[in-house]
Amino acid sequence: MSAIRKVSIALPPEMVEQLREVVDRGEYASSSEVIREALRDWQLKRTLQRQGIRDLRRLWAEAMEDETGGRSADTVLNRLERKYQRLANSDR
Repeated sequence: MSAIRKVSIALPPEMVEQLREVVDRGEYASSSEVIREALRDWQLKRTLQRQGIRDLRRLWAEAMEDETGGRSADTVLNRLERKYQRLANSDR
């Protein structure tokens, strides 16, 4: 991070209370740290969603070109589930 910019956000009271609680307990050094982590998680989620969409499009295109009968839905879904479980586990 080369430069830090300050932004203002509006949160419901329940979220503000949760934010203050985790900072007060020492789980985070500041509210900004909590928000930065939440944004990193959001970015990862979006990246995984986009990758999932690309994978599904590729698999769909392959299935449409495949004249051998294709793969069963269970096979495809199991393959995708294993892939994203590996991705999720590698980020821990």
